[in-house]
Amino acid sequence: MAECCFLAIDIAKNVFQLHGAASNGSIVFRRRLMRDQLPEFIAKLPACVIAMEACASAHHWAREFRRFGHDVRLISPQFVRPFVKGSKNDGNDAEAICEAMQRPNMRFVPVKTIEQQDIQSLHRVRSRLVSERTALVCQIRGILAERGIVFAKALTRVRREVPVIAQDLNNPLTPILRTMLTELMDELSALDVRIKRFDHHIDAVFQSNEACQRIARIEGVGPKTATAFVAAIGDPHEFKNGRHFAAWLGLVPRQRSSGDRQLLLGITKRGDKYLRTLLVHGARAVLRTAPKKNDAKHAWALEVASRRGAPKAIVAIANKMARVIWVLLAKKEDYRPAV
Repeated sequence: MAECCFLAIDIAKNVFQLHGAASNGSIVFRRRLMRDQLPEFIAKLPACVIAMEACASAHHWAREFRRFGHDVRLISPQFVRPFVKGSKNDGNDAEAICEAMQRPNMRFVPVKTIEQQDIQSLHRVRSRLVSERTALVCQIRGILAERGIVFAKALTRVRREVPVIAQDLNNPLTPILRTMLTELMDELSALDVRIKRFDHHIDAVFQSNEACQRIARIEGVGPKTATAFVAAIGDPHEFKNGRHFAAWLGLVPRQRSSGDRQLLLGITKRGDKYLRTLLVHGARAVLRTAPKKNDAKHAWALEVASRRGAPKAIVAIANKMARVIWVLLAKKEDYRPAV
């Protein structure tokens, strides 16, 4: 039997489908293993290239397989899908992963360390809590709007206005609704406390990480943005340059080009939506404070805003911020502000 050079694994919770191929692409074996059988099988396997889709538990298995001396690569599911032949099942999925991993121009997802995943978990849980708080505020405003009471959308207005409304006996609210509003405000206060607790955790990570503090010197980048990027990127040399990194974040235009006709549309919005959102929020802050600055960078931002409009200027600033972040992480340089 030919030696296995490429091994593709379709991972799941308990059942794993393996597809081994030789250097010429011919099939060496197909096998189905249970979760407790997989580590022993991989440990006995001669060193080879192992590929999996970048999904739940993929980074864990990648770290485990690397301990056995294998070269492990993770592929985004969207790049595997075109190689699936026939109906979708575990065998065809594993074969598609094996086909995709052998493409010379395939893009791979960097394997994350445990520390990186810890930081990402902090951000994801905090993001979920913020979403729950937003949903709760919208529900409170909707309930009051049904009683003819409307006020501004700001979170601070909800905290200030709702307790006063609940205690005002001159409005048309029933005793049941007043009690319910009080309980909803208690829930809102509890969410605020939990979000602040995660903010403290993120700040602690920021203070202990030199790379985070280095990129936080960029205008529009704070502790949350800095820690999120350090956790997500891993090895910055996985990207060719800053433009490649900005494209990975979806901050470059979509193209509909053919022949001599080139059509550029809105940004692609590929990659991590959370990271892109953080950059856009930071870029919005940069543009808002630009009139108070007199350096070249802020002058450029104002010129783009006057020529193309604020939304496009914000995306352009976010693109520039992404490129600078890549340079600081890849070359380990200190940020030099514009003059």
